[in-house]
Amino acid sequence: MTLQTATPTPTPTPDAAPAPAPGVQLVSDLVARVPEFRPVFDAHVFRQGDVQPHVFFWDVVQGTVGAFLGEADCAVDWRRTLEFLEEQSGRGETCVDDVIVTSFLGDLPHPHEPGHAIVGQLGPVLAARFLRLRPTG
Repeated sequence: MTLQTATPTPTPTPDAAPAPAPGVQLVSDLVARVPEFRPVFDAHVFRQGDVQPHVFFWDVVQGTVGAFLGEADCAVDWRRTLEFLEEQSGRGETCVDDVIVTSFLGDLPHPHEPGHAIVGQLGPVLAARFLRLRPTG
């Protein structure tokens, strides 16, 4: 007769929080890289009660394009924002790509709107995705 001992299943510790969803992590990483978005982030979490990546990225587009246009109330480093999004787009993470394409590239100004020239500043990965999303600009 052979005795088999059961391997105990580890129980999660109370302080082990689950990893944030990729879209939420994207927002957190963006705010860390471009701290000028911190006040917008704080207001977003206050209004929404949680991080809603697609909703937050509306403010990212507004701040990035406003800074590109030189608007006085937009202190965001638009170049650093585009560099960050380019890096993130190159990772191949579907959820992250969905937020960036849908809620950043999709909301960039159209050719007849102020700030459309920012499209010419997109890195190669973002530019290719923008072209697929909006072939006419």
